[in-house]
Amino acid sequence: MATIAIVTDSNSGITQKQAEELGVYVVPMPFDIDGETFFEDISLTQEEFYIRLQGDANISTAQPTPESYMELWRELLKDHEAVIYIPMSSGLSGSCQTAMVFASEDEFEGKVFVVDNQRISVTQRQSVLDAKKMAEIGMEPEKIVEVLMKNKFESSIYIMVDTLKYLKKGGRVTPAAAALGTILKLKPVLQIQGEKLDAFAKARTLNQAKTLMIHAIKNDIENRFGGDVNNMHLQIAHTENREEAELLKNELMVAFPDYRNEIYVDRLSLSIACHIGPGALAVACTRRV
Repeated sequence: MATIAIVTDSNSGITQKQAEELGVYVVPMPFDIDGETFFEDISLTQEEFYIRLQGDANISTAQPTPESYMELWRELLKDHEAVIYIPMSSGLSGSCQTAMVFASEDEFEGKVFVVDNQRISVTQRQSVLDAKKMAEIGMEPEKIVEVLMKNKFESSIYIMVDTLKYLKKGGRVTPAAAALGTILKLKPVLQIQGEKLDAFAKARTLNQAKTLMIHAIKNDIENRFGGDVNNMHLQIAHTENREEAELLKNELMVAFPDYRNEIYVDRLSLSIACHIGPGALAVACTRRV
């Protein structure tokens, strides 16, 4: 039985402390803030990030350097026979493809497996937990990768953005559209399914946005995932909006009264928050492996 180390990046939302508790490893994502480089959960806390973000600091995200994960792979291979690395979706960042290139080098070939299973945030986190569980029951790394890839599109995320300011700043909406949306007090709902981030709907109020997201998740479970909510993980994520996230959790419990498992609630990673700003809420579902 191979001893396998499970590695992800901080786009999964897994903090360094959580990683230690779970027995996995996290590559921190770098940020450039006013010309200085910081690393999520290493030299930059959530609290410090939001102070900078709302203070209109110039913040941009970057890929981790190849050395940052290659050094970790080398260290882990001293005590493990294989490493499974689950980075954020290749459709949202080039870091996955870069990791795949370096994993094919002679020193890592057959030992490091990079999984592009098209996920981010709480759905990426669930892939990490699934991989960890499969490794613990003795599955070989090739089989774990096969299962993760087979299920890579078996998740959905819907995200309500509280303000258009940060989407405009990142060039994802035009200044004119952002100004009009702000005047109309729109709260756009975005959708992530697989590698695509798309506009899904426009809401005029927070409550309307939450209703739209819950209905969308219900529709996905009924029409994409076979209809049994207990075959799914239900998840909620937010950017500095814990109170509303807990209220949304209660609404989700009402919407799915037969759900027998805990609804996981956590913060979105800072690399996502950088583009959508504070006050965002997300609802996700992921098929159980």
